[in-house]
Amino acid sequence: MQKEDFNEGLMGFLDASATPFHATANMSAMFSNAGFIKLDERDKWELEKGKKYFVTRNDSSVIAFTYPESSNYTMLGAHTDSPNLKLKPNPVIKEHGVVKFGVESYGGLLLNPWFDRDLSLAGRVSYLNSKNEIKDTLINIEKSIAIIPSLAIHLDDKANKDRTINKQTDICPILTTNDDFDFEDFIKWQLGKNEILDVKEVYASELSFYDTQKALHVGLHDDFIASARLDNLLSCYVGMLSICSVSDDKPMLFVASDHEEVGSESTSGAGGSFLENTLRRMFGDYDEYMKIIRSSLMISADNAHAIHPNYPSKHDKNHAPYINKGAVIKVNANQRYASNSTTISKFMNVAKRINEPYQEFVTRSDMGCGSTIGPITAARLGIETLDIGLPTFAMHSIRELCGSDDAHSLYKIILGFSE
Repeated sequence: MQKEDFNEGLMGFLDASATPFHATANMSAMFSNAGFIKLDERDKWELEKGKKYFVTRNDSSVIAFTYPESSNYTMLGAHTDSPNLKLKPNPVIKEHGVVKFGVESYGGLLLNPWFDRDLSLAGRVSYLNSKNEIKDTLINIEKSIAIIPSLAIHLDDKANKDRTINKQTDICPILTTNDDFDFEDFIKWQLGKNEILDVKEVYASELSFYDTQKALHVGLHDDFIASARLDNLLSCYVGMLSICSVSDDKPMLFVASDHEEVGSESTSGAGGSFLENTLRRMFGDYDEYMKIIRSSLMISADNAHAIHPNYPSKHDKNHAPYINKGAVIKVNANQRYASNSTTISKFMNVAKRINEPYQEFVTRSDMGCGSTIGPITAARLGIETLDIGLPTFAMHSIRELCGSDDAHSLYKIILGFSE
């Protein structure tokens, strides 16, 4: 696949995947179109060699895998969630002439960029129908329905010096000046737009605000891609396209887990049992299962901090990745990343063989280091793991920035593992 086609598909995927639920639904549709057979965790599995399958959990995590005669799997792991503002269960606040929503900050959110952005709302809704059945559905309002206006500088003379943000009071999106607003009617109206008319009562929802600005190329020569949720839908797209591109006789597995941004400790997170349960059902004999675990490689793909040209001192100058200079191998002596010399060498070997660039990242020794699903998966399964990432700016902002070359390059390296 050419880079231009790859990036066009990437931006479409980013725009269509406002929440982990929507990202999982979009990837599931892609897998179905590519001939993968959908499995249900509640059913007995009858897997056949030579076929390929996918399964979801909580509508927000997905695993896809080929099932060939050979073993030695290449596994790629990513996460579906991104930092955002999540709606509280009883969100409506009517005061000072407006209706606004109470929200929680999900994950390590960079809050300042959320001001003065055109916001919409998307996620999952559970409701009761006239047959007293509880149903779940996804909604995406798409229209810009809310905004968080900044406080004018005339009223805050420290705004450009030491501005702080109170997560309870300062970031409530405003929706309307009509104080007749009713939240349940609002949700029913959206369900009706989706042709869901049999709604007796709205029970619960998991809804998140997102920026309605579309993903697009930025830069004099389209050097960059700017978008929301690059962390980590960028890796999800690479993994999804990779496993859809390999032949059925190549052993590959892709897992995209929810809740990485809040620690992965959930039924659908990397700290949960989803991947282990799936592998145990793929390889029912314990010796066969352990053989697969110890002969396979997990590539944990998350974003990496590119050296910021305005803040170069935030990086170790010998381990500072650049935009559009290739995928980044992430290393940490304290196991915040799971890379070791063996797994690093395997990645280097493939990249060199197909003439694709790579870089290395180690955080400054006097700064804290983030982590990924890599160490969690390695510890839970005992599988050899490598942490890599694609270099980005503005990680955890409402709008992030990556290079227009790097994701396509990583895609080619992942395919190189199957050769």
